[in-house]
Amino acid sequence: MSTKREEQIIDTYYTSIHTLHRRNANEGRWLRYMQKDGRFLVSFRKCPGDWSPYLQDIFTTLIEIRWRIMFLVFSLSYILSWIFFSFLYWLIAYINGDTQSVDNNPCMDNVRGFTEAFLFSMETQATIGYGHKGMTENCIGAIIVFTIHDVFSCLLDTIVIGIVVAKMASARKRAQTVGFSSCAVVNLRNGDLCLSWRLGDFRGNHILEGFIRAHLVRYVKQREGSVVMLYQELDLENPHVVLAVPTTIIHKLKPGSPLYRMTPDDLQEEHFELVVCFTYTGDSTGLLHQTRVSYNPADIHWGQRFQDMLKVGKRHYKVDYALFNETTWVSVPMLWAEAYERERRHPNEDDSLIPPVTENGNIYWATIDCPEEVVVRTTL
Repeated sequence: MSTKREEQIIDTYYTSIHTLHRRNANEGRWLRYMQKDGRFLVSFRKCPGDWSPYLQDIFTTLIEIRWRIMFLVFSLSYILSWIFFSFLYWLIAYINGDTQSVDNNPCMDNVRGFTEAFLFSMETQATIGYGHKGMTENCIGAIIVFTIHDVFSCLLDTIVIGIVVAKMASARKRAQTVGFSSCAVVNLRNGDLCLSWRLGDFRGNHILEGFIRAHLVRYVKQREGSVVMLYQELDLENPHVVLAVPTTIIHKLKPGSPLYRMTPDDLQEEHFELVVCFTYTGDSTGLLHQTRVSYNPADIHWGQRFQDMLKVGKRHYKVDYALFNETTWVSVPMLWAEAYERERRHPNEDDSLIPPVTENGNIYWATIDCPEEVVVRTTL
């Protein structure tokens, strides 16, 4: 009784979700949750504190800004610091009378005007030291300012170098060399309908271990006008990945899967996104990285499989990345996974041939008992 009750609850849940989402699809254009490159299409308005979180974590803020803005900020930080300390040096020289007379005991040698004070400030902070300008022991105030200037210049150089190194070693750069296939496919594996996609590392220093997760994301508009995001995690057969060679990530369409009751036609009508995240540690830097991708229903190809790209040579395993996104048609029943399992348990000889599917001018025939091979095409 409990099992039957659970099945009724699951049926009611999926039916309500499909009904709500089909209603939302008719109300307007569907908006992607995440781009193919992993960027989330989410904008924030009236955040608590406005700019204060960015200023409090200024180091992370400078790492995340664009390179051209970072160069502008760093250039202004140096130039403004030179101008500020040059003003202090000129003020000391003016109070001591160095700008009016050359016969008194100067606080700084050869600093008579603002231009010379600016050059002295730049030479001090950049440790250039042309030799014509220098600090004397006549003014204790000038020595204090000179000491503060030296400490500030060391601190500023440390911040600049640290941010540049951190930005160059950013996890986003390493993530660009780890890629997912441009599409996902549904085919038969060991007699079961499975959803799969490819994952590969394009660098020579391969990732030895990583963890991959997949969520089916969709939004539902409530009657009162609010929007609710729904997340359903997919069970993967191989979530822990050793990425020495490209691997295929597999999700079996079994009870509990959000795709268990979806037919190929339902995939074209439904509005959801398959968000995949691969988290791993770079072996060169030891930093934690993450690569993301998003597949919408149009990116899921029913009845296709990825072409073989791995071959065994005499001394090496050969990987042809030209075939990374290439697929070929295979014989797959055009049934949702639940109906396919029923058909396997109670085969009907009269219905062993599934109705053909027409696409791109070709007719694709599939039978339930046929092996996993390329389907026969009949050109119209």
